Amino acid sequence: MPAPLERNMATFQAIAVTGNTIRNLLAEASPPDLFPGAQFRLCQASNLTTPPFPDLGISIYLYRVAYNATRRNLSPRRELNGDRFKPSVPLDLSFLVTAWARTPEQQWALLAWAIRTIGDTPVLPAGLLNQNAGSDPDGTLRNVFREDESVELVGETLSLQDMVSIWEIAKHNQQPSVSIVARSVLIDSEVEMPSGDPVQIRAFDLATLKRDT
Repeated sequence: MPAPLERNMATFQAIAVTGNTIRNLLAEASPPDLFPGAQFRLCQASNLTTPPFPDLGISIYLYRVAYNATRRNLSPRRELNGDRFKPSVPLDLSFLVTAWARTPEQQWALLAWAIRTIGDTPVLPAGLLNQNAGSDPDGTLRNVFREDESVELVGETLSLQDMVSIWEIAKHNQQPSVSIVARSVLIDSEVEMPSGDPVQIRAFDLATLKRDT
């Protein structure tokens, strides 16, 4: 019998879970007849200095994390039992999706396929995200995202200067890429905001006016 789902306290894992979900979305959808042996990997900047795959693959590089400006001032988070916590922090995660292959035709086909696959799944629901959250050492399944949460994936057009800056560490190995932004990834706070008892009566002190004599 699988371990029950519990609300995970370390919701800072939402960034890693989002990246894993994008990677596994592509890996599970990859047609083996078109891209035999294709690999899919989360990368750091240093991994891009040399081809990260011996033959064919997609790298996913988180190159920018920014505050989501449209949801900056959120209300305190309230759990079902009424407990209130400090507001969640909404983030936008920018991923560079890069195709690698031995031939230009393979590389371009793989990149176009990845763009189309991500475009066909513009919203990652909580159920899909939590499937990629893994489990704790005790076997408890992580439940990083609440049922009412989701992550939106949108394409982003990078300026030439931005692209040059991103590839600065591997400027001699720059490859065709596309930028995908995961919007409004919430990072919850576990700092509770205590609430006082409801006010029943308000008492005002009586003042006595004193006349000048």
